Amino acid sequence: MEAFEALYRELAQCRRCPRLVAWREEVGRKKRRAYLQEEYWARPVPGFGDPKARILIFGLAPGAHGSNRTGRMFTGDASGNFLYPALWRAGLANQPLASSRDDGLELRGVYITAAVRCVPPGNKPTREEFAACSVWTKRELALLPQLLVYLALGKLAHDALLEHQGLVRFRYRFGHGAEHQLPGGIVLLDSYHVSRQNTQTGRLTEEMFDAVLARAVELAGLR
Repeated sequence: MEAFEALYRELAQCRRCPRLVAWREEVGRKKRRAYLQEEYWARPVPGFGDPKARILIFGLAPGAHGSNRTGRMFTGDASGNFLYPALWRAGLANQPLASSRDDGLELRGVYITAAVRCVPPGNKPTREEFAACSVWTKRELALLPQLLVYLALGKLAHDALLEHQGLVRFRYRFGHGAEHQLPGGIVLLDSYHVSRQNTQTGRLTEEMFDAVLARAVELAGLR
């Protein structure tokens, strides 16, 4: 874990993207009313999970009052309230709840990170911001040599993973439940993002996401 901790310490100091730095810190100052008594993380959010993971869950970016507040991916907002119970049902987490960095949550066989580590205005990173953060993706994935499956949450995360691999997008079209064999033996699986918009409208249901997770577990040999 020392290599991860060293990476996280360096990541926390990153100020490569002025627009993102300004926004993450503004959100941390202008807190949501429900969290007025909390100190927001308001820095780049590190990855989280099992150093020996075989499955990578790859999101878009931290939520303004979720990860940007708690300092842990998909923790403290509606997306995490959907994701972590699903990981628990799949046997990939020791508990279904995720509220803070010290809530006792542990992941098994899975690691979670995102294409952009700082919360973007309107949840829309620019192409330049994706590119700047790809440096951290490269370093983080280098610490996870046992990965067999990439699970992309949404098309933007899917595209960012392909960019990272230097692959042409049109050969690997995004679609919920789609599977793509990548060079080097990695399988890229796609899912609609676990956002409140998708889960509350029924575009992504628990059953749909559970099926994708079950396939990821199967491909990773975790069953």
